[in-house]
Amino acid sequence: MSRAWIGLGANLGRPKNTLEMALSALEALPATRLLAASPAYWTAPWGLTDQPEFLNAVVCVQTDQGPIELLRDLLALESGLGRARTGPRWGPREIDLDLLLFDDRVLDSAELTLPHPRMHQRAFVLVPLADLAPDLHVPDRGKVSELLASLPDEELDGVRPAGVLRSAPRP
Repeated sequence: MSRAWIGLGANLGRPKNTLEMALSALEALPATRLLAASPAYWTAPWGLTDQPEFLNAVVCVQTDQGPIELLRDLLALESGLGRARTGPRWGPREIDLDLLLFDDRVLDSAELTLPHPRMHQRAFVLVPLADLAPDLHVPDRGKVSELLASLPDEELDGVRPAGVLRSAPRP
């Protein structure tokens, strides 16, 4: 079984409800078990800043699927939760499910890049990930806690606790 880390984000509709539905959908994936869910955080939008704040969290799953299979399931879940892949890059969305890490694999294909290529620059990923696994090593980047400590203050300023979505055991 492999361990995968998935970033969740939403800023349209009712983001907390959407993230809760995403957690339930992740629990229902075949050959996959939800191990842990971080607290949620309100975060300033990244890239395209003229939009509502995002609600972000990170989950850890254990899966018998490969990374491409899991990615395809995540894309299907996004679609089922109302995500339409239209509009500008980094724009508002009903749900975003990003495969951040899959064990310690490094992959660069047309369909998937692992680790997620910008996760080491984004507080909205590193803050909730550090809640679950501060000592986790991101291949070719370093430990999550060190990556978080290296972020500029202005990146961290846009992150506010939003509370627990729902409890799951720690990985």
